[in-house]
Amino acid sequence: MLRQRIATALVLVIVLLGALAADSAWPFALLTLVLIAACGWEWGRLNQAGDALALGMGVLVGIAGAAALLAGLKQQAPAPLWWSVVALWVVAGFVAMRQGPSAWPRLPRMGRWLLGVLMLWSAWLALTQARATGINFLLSVLALVWMADVAAYFGGRAFGRRKLAPAISPGKSWEGVWSGMVGVLALSALWIAIDRHFAVDTPSLYTRLWQHAGLAGLVVALLALCALSVVGDLIESLVKRAAGAKDSSRLLPGHGGVLDRVDALLPVLPAAMALLSWAS
Repeated sequence: MLRQRIATALVLVIVLLGALAADSAWPFALLTLVLIAACGWEWGRLNQAGDALALGMGVLVGIAGAAALLAGLKQQAPAPLWWSVVALWVVAGFVAMRQGPSAWPRLPRMGRWLLGVLMLWSAWLALTQARATGINFLLSVLALVWMADVAAYFGGRAFGRRKLAPAISPGKSWEGVWSGMVGVLALSALWIAIDRHFAVDTPSLYTRLWQHAGLAGLVVALLALCALSVVGDLIESLVKRAAGAKDSSRLLPGHGGVLDRVDALLPVLPAAMALLSWAS
């Protein structure tokens, strides 16, 4: 299982880095659109859509993304869109986690399906706009989520005592959350130093926030992004628990589904673009 997991991760990294390094933004946009469409299929399966309808949801996410590309939204999506998506994540996340996994299947199916399509489409649009902003900016956003996850894992294993959401994800602890936040703050300091001393294509998210809002604003913004990454992770865990599923699918050998790998990114990407619109 470990060998399979490593092999899958290596293939994904090589393919994604190749698309990211291309002179044109199209390879990265199309590759990630395929991945986010797969998430749409997985979301449908987890929310009682049935095989044909779940496949249709994946196609719908892909068509919505392609339409945004043709409309040029990947480079000029309006700031109110990002702030609206962030507000939706905060409200929906609070309500869903307050009600718990048992209440999720009782919500109207159509509402759950549309919510999934919207959150996936907006996350992909934010991803492509972050790529258009600059590779350094995009990587700084992705690394934030990865650092929060890795630091939370090791911090939770070392210090975890108080459960964060035992009915949703028993393995997560408050100590893990705080460790993730500390890890992200340390990462931001390192990244800002790199931006200052090395040539980069564009300033990172951390540098932009620091220049616009100072140290206090940077810290508050990063803590908020870390909290949103936890919300994204918990929401997917809640949906899987409600569906009685361990993974969102088996598309990625050794890793489960695509949604399992990107859940924490879904609210963070639109939030990063909202902060960029504020800090520009």
